[in-house]
Amino acid sequence: MLKQSIKKNVAYYMRRLYKQGLTTCSGGNVSCKIDKNTIAITPSQLDKGRLKKKDIGLVSLQGENLNPKIKLSMETEMHLAIYRARPDINAITHAHPAFASSFCVSKVPVLSNLTGEARAIIGNPILAPYELMGTQNLANSAAKAALKTDIILLENHGILTVGKTLFEAYDKMEVFEMSSKIQFITHVMGNFKQLNDDEIKAIDKLMGR
Repeated sequence: MLKQSIKKNVAYYMRRLYKQGLTTCSGGNVSCKIDKNTIAITPSQLDKGRLKKKDIGLVSLQGENLNPKIKLSMETEMHLAIYRARPDINAITHAHPAFASSFCVSKVPVLSNLTGEARAIIGNPILAPYELMGTQNLANSAAKAALKTDIILLENHGILTVGKTLFEAYDKMEVFEMSSKIQFITHVMGNFKQLNDDEIKAIDKLMGR
């Protein structure tokens, strides 16, 4: 029952990423731990807006495809490398939201101190150096960054978020995209106020950082 429930939720959050315009029909991936050694993960080359639990693959933490009939996401090793580096997290989302991803290619610093929600939910995102998609180098780069943050900007690629639950990982993705929109809009408006150091410290204390 637990396995089927998690597979259902992985499919749901992948569909939700697509429905919210946070990724394309062929882009992005979602995964969640079933137990310490088993991960449920979205497949490759299927419409991400129509996924069902039957489409979700299973992989061991060592990389063995536990259901060979399903072709796993090309970024499976990136997910596994992060789970190995961060045993405290249980879920990962990776997508290509337009506003947030623009910071992956523009070299413009992310301001996570424009709203209290942004600071509370996304903290301090980190840019991971560019590596070719689907490679071990990308997996290593993302895992290294994950040791310092829950929000990773994959240079010239997209966004990756981690959490203790699928909701938490998804929420970080959605809030980061909203925060990125706010930063872009206020830049166009030409005037904005950032939270000061004391305000940031109060939020970080509230969040247990």
